[in-house]
Amino acid sequence: MGYVCMPGGFGTLDEFFESLTLMQTQKIYPMPMILFGVKYWQGLIDWMKSTMIPNGTVSTVDFDYITLTDDVDQVVETMIKHRKWKEKVRLQAEKENL
Repeated sequence: MGYVCMPGGFGTLDEFFESLTLMQTQKIYPMPMILFGVKYWQGLIDWMKSTMIPNGTVSTVDFDYITLTDDVDQVVETMIKHRKWKEKVRLQAEKENL
């Protein structure tokens, strides 16, 4: 599971930022946040890094959740990799609860 944000409007931004906030505050498991369309999203990411990080409102670690791409194969690979990680975490938790 993860999020793939296609170029969109305020609703897309709302979902994107809400998901990041839930991960940042550890309300949900971390999962991939893929922004599809480098040309569309790059300006936002650049602004966030150049403005929000220096102001201390976000951390560089928060950007580890975000993948910016135009490559459909990278989207699929990222989701598969995350699914394998999540399955490993689930199995480990089951072992610990036995």
